[in-house]
Amino acid sequence: MQLTADFFQTSTKVFSVSELTRNIRNTLEAKFSAVWVQGEISNYKLHPSGHQYFTLKDQRAQISCVIWRDTIVPPRQALVDGTQVQVYGTVTVYETRGQYQLSVQILQPRGVGVLQAKFEALKRKLDAEGLFAPERKRPLPKFPRRIGIVTSPSGAAIRDMLNVLHRRAPWLQILINPVRVQGTGAAQEIAVAIRELASPSDRFAPLDLIVVTRGGGSIEDLWEFNEEIVARAIFHSAVPIVSAVGHEIDFTICDFVADLRAPTPSAAAELIVPDIIDLQRRIDSCARSLAGQLLNRVRDAQQRLDHAREILQRCLAHKIDSYRRGLLHITAALRARSPVRELMVRRNRFIDLHRRLVASPRRLLENARHRFRHIEGMLRVLGPDATLRRGYSITTNERGKIIRTIAAVRPKMKIRTRVSDGEFGSETH
Repeated sequence: MQLTADFFQTSTKVFSVSELTRNIRNTLEAKFSAVWVQGEISNYKLHPSGHQYFTLKDQRAQISCVIWRDTIVPPRQALVDGTQVQVYGTVTVYETRGQYQLSVQILQPRGVGVLQAKFEALKRKLDAEGLFAPERKRPLPKFPRRIGIVTSPSGAAIRDMLNVLHRRAPWLQILINPVRVQGTGAAQEIAVAIRELASPSDRFAPLDLIVVTRGGGSIEDLWEFNEEIVARAIFHSAVPIVSAVGHEIDFTICDFVADLRAPTPSAAAELIVPDIIDLQRRIDSCARSLAGQLLNRVRDAQQRLDHAREILQRCLAHKIDSYRRGLLHITAALRARSPVRELMVRRNRFIDLHRRLVASPRRLLENARHRFRHIEGMLRVLGPDATLRRGYSITTNERGKIIRTIAAVRPKMKIRTRVSDGEFGSETH
């Protein structure tokens, strides 16, 4: 049978280029949601916009790759052609060119491993959200009374920690919340245990501190402490948390989120509580220092007291001398004013006054008579009557007041005039 163009047009859907490309894109993105790919970089280009473009190839094929500006921080040293890398990303289609490409989210040197790459990716994510910020980390209590420990009850870590804690701080109350520290589901148990210890409960008193710990191991063994659920449980804990996971060279996400990272479980025990022996030494030292200071204070106070006593004694001696001199002066004054002597003096004065009083009336009367005659003579010469006899007169108003100036006279005013042999009335005009 021969197929014609009309047959294809009537029996088969005709796609536009955009539709076909979009369908291919949807198929690729659904089939390859996220993949790891390794190969060699070529044609690397860092665009001014911040996007990075390169081709990833091997001996038989190649694929275009793009790292968007906000996905990965640009490396300190630009990638170079020929570098062997592993990338993680999603397969998509650049519809404008009809070309499929890989949108890269993680890039690492070849051979680093998938777990390490996941570790770095989660670390960057949580760091960007502020879970590692130094300003949010809380200081640990200097003398905790109750602590909680999240760990496996059968591990070596808890035995090491308990030995150190009992030796250094026998007063410490310890609450262990047992969990699995390795294997599927362990991260969920660890997160739940942290939330249980950090939340108020009627079953136990509030804790001062929580320790999340386990012994050392490979990155696979420690991986549960790199899970995001554990990191966020530590971040939201209301109680300060110490991370003591693995050996000194091991680092987990818990270490970065916790308020303090201890290199080992035993080191954590030494960091969170003071040593009772050191405390006793410090107390003894403080007691000796306090006793020395107290002795110095007592000696200083004794010296000040002796000095004050000496000053007081001098002041008292001076006062006593002053009082003695005053007493002698008063005694002399009293002797000078003896009642007998004073009585004699006053008796003599009384006799003298009596003699003068008896002789005074006759002399006083004669003196008074003599002064009266003298004044009487002056009045005869200078008195009003003598003035009237010399031809003068005295004029008074209606009230008998002497008129001395013309201003005191008004019309129709009744006046009286006194002369040597009488007086008469008149009226002014």
